[in-house]
Formats: sequence, C-alpha cells, structure tokens
Amino acid sequence: MHVILIAGGWSDERDVSLSGAEKIHSALEELGHDVTFFDPADDFKDLLKAAQRADFAFINLHGTPGEDGLVQAVLDKAGCPYQGSGPAASYLTLNKAAAKEVFESLGIKTPAWQLVTPTQGPDTPLALPLPVFVKPDKGGSSLGMSLVKKAEDFPAALEKVFAMCQSALVETFIPGVELTSGILGDTPLPLIMIRPRAGSDFFDYENKYAADGAEEICPAPVSDALTAAIQGGMLAAHKALGLSGYSRGDFIVTDAGEAYLLEVNTLPGMTPTSLVPQAAAQMGFSFTELIGELIRLGLAARGA
Repeated sequence: MHVILIAGGWSDERDVSLSGAEKIHSALEELGHDVTFFDPADDFKDLLKAAQRADFAFINLHGTPGEDGLVQAVLDKAGCPYQGSGPAASYLTLNKAAAKEVFESLGIKTPAWQLVTPTQGPDTPLALPLPVFVKPDKGGSSLGMSLVKKAEDFPAALEKVFAMCQSALVETFIPGVELTSGILGDTPLPLIMIRPRAGSDFFDYENKYAADGAEEICPAPVSDALTAAIQGGMLAAHKALGLSGYSRGDFIVTDAGEAYLLEVNTLPGMTPTSLVPQAAAQMGFSFTELIGELIRLGLAARGA
C-alpha cells in the first residue's frame, strides 16, 4: 500500500511526534509499504490531496492537530482510512474535562476537578483543597503542568497554562502509584507501573523522555484483582468515549487500593520503548507487528 505517515505538526509535542515517526517509518517499510512522510506544519494545504492519493494514513501526531480530530476529519473527507479513533471521539477525549464527565457518568473514579478559562481569569478562586495539579485541558506529555502546594502559587500556574491553552484543568492531587492501561482492538494490554525518578513530584516531561527518566515496569507487580479492575475500567472508558483501534489511560492507585482514572490518550507514543509498544510486546507483538495490527484494525474500522 501507499501509506502517508503524518507526523510533526505545530503543537508543543512536535519533537516527540517526529522522534516516534522515525521508527514507524522503518516499520512501515519493513511491512512492504511505500511510505510518504507528511508534516502538516509545512504542507497542511496539501493534506486533502495527499490523502486522496494514498491507500492509508498512519497518524503520529500529539496534541493539535491530530489528537483533536482535525486531521482525521480531513482524511474522512478524502476517503483515506487511518489507524485509531475518528474525529468526534478524538476531540471529546482530548478535552480532559469533558472526558472526566464521561468517566463520572460510568461510575469510574477520577480526581475531583475544576475547569478555569481565561474569561474567569488567573484570579479565579481555587475550589479544591491543596495540593492540586494545574494543567492544560488539551494536550499531553505533562507539558505546562504544575503541582501547586501553596494558594499564592495558583494564579501563576493558571497563567502558565493560559499561555499555551485556552482552558486549565485543576485536579486534586492524589498520592499513589501510577499505572497505565492500554487497549488494542477490544483487548486490554498488560498494565505498566511507572516510578518517577528520585526527586520528582510526578511523571513529568523529563521523566517521560529523558534517558534517566522514570522506571517503567511491565507487567505491573500488582494483584490480579486490581489488574482486572483497572483493565475493566479502561475498556469501559474506551468504549464510552467512542474510541477505536487503540488507546491508553493513566491511573493513580492509592495505598488503600483505590484506582482513579486521570485521562485517556487516543494517539499514544509509538517509539519501540513507549508504553503501548512495551505492553503489546508482553502479548507477543514486535514493534513492526504492532504497526501492522494497527493498520489492520484501521482498515477494518473504516470498511476498507
């Protein structure tokens, strides 16, 4: 097939996207596909025409455009199949506050939250007990996130978010262990436990991408009962959000064993050492085989 590999873009996660695209490009060629690289930041006006000439699009974008469903909407218009979720589900999931409403409607625990917009301003009163996380309502890789422990630091944390996003999600800090749960097709993947490096308050950008970052343990050393509960909650959220192909959710588990779903990612990182590929490897998928499976799922989802 002629595959366009869509990566780069103009979000703050551009570098992460381009890094992952290198290995995806190699895997696509190993699968025998003819690959054309396409960066929306340079050639967005040509996306529709490029998609019309392609048999499939592999999307490796983070943030906007990509996770907001814009690229998927253009691909749908072109009749070009792609891996992962469609425009509406992507947009809903990228909006963390809206997704949390869906979690709550299912009875899935999620930390208490508050949405603050620039219209309300940085002097908006904090409605949650300290400490809290303040992060962009849209976005990933923990960019723009602050852990606020003192009330006087709250306005600055909001300003930091407003400089990169139109709304801020404020979330109660829940101490515990972070576990991530992936879905491939309709199958939950093994859980991964994430242990931030010493001196880190949370799984921030450096922990995710630095060579000496967080320790990632797969499968996570937790009980079968907890594993089943988290995987079941993640699959329920995946379906309720209307997602397809694959996704990954981040959970915090307290010392009492209570699991809280933080957010869901519709286009998880796709380097060989990223979380979903790690978990898929436990199911017997090599990185190249995983790319092939995502293509198969994408073609099936769009009747191609």
